[in-house]
Amino acid sequence: MARGGREGRGVRGGRGLARVAVVVRAGAAPLWWLGVCAAGIGLAVPGLTGRRIGLLAGAASFLVTAAVVACARRRRYRALVRGAARAGRHDVLQDRAVSVRAWRRGHRWWLLLAFLAALAGSLALPAVGGLLLAGAGTGLRLKAAWLGRQERAEEVLLWVRVDWLGKHGGRPAGPAVKGYRSTGIAAGDAAPGGARRRTAALV
Repeated sequence: MARGGREGRGVRGGRGLARVAVVVRAGAAPLWWLGVCAAGIGLAVPGLTGRRIGLLAGAASFLVTAAVVACARRRRYRALVRGAARAGRHDVLQDRAVSVRAWRRGHRWWLLLAFLAALAGSLALPAVGGLLLAGAGTGLRLKAAWLGRQERAEEVLLWVRVDWLGKHGGRPAGPAVKGYRSTGIAAGDAAPGGARRRTAALV
């Protein structure tokens, strides 16, 4: 855990803060890989429509889902970004790995059910359910990248209170979130957009 630092002013009381982009990005990898696996397994079954139609429908589902997920609630995110307050010196910045683990633990059963539903759907339309899941993962990664561009433009990193994320560790723009907090661009262990921060040697 890291502290908010001397740059935090005007915020009373310390809180645990999670990176907004990290929480958004946390579901991207599991959704992508579960989707790819479900699509691959689904192609082994011809289904009711055949593999060709399944792949075409799956490709369309992938593109539409990725676009919808990537663009969803952007107005809400923009409003929260504009109203971000500076983090206080007593605020505790949550490590990237902790935020990712919290999201994945909170959504593990949803992920399992989505994977099983994608497999079951392959009996009718091969690969469609899997490619839909993969599209959702791609959309989350695109949304995190968009947030990263907002952070670079403002030269800040955006954080959200952990206790506002809910019991599943997600929804960084949900109704419980009253506002974001910001730190300098070098705070925490995640780069803008939520990816792992590269070491100086790799840069």
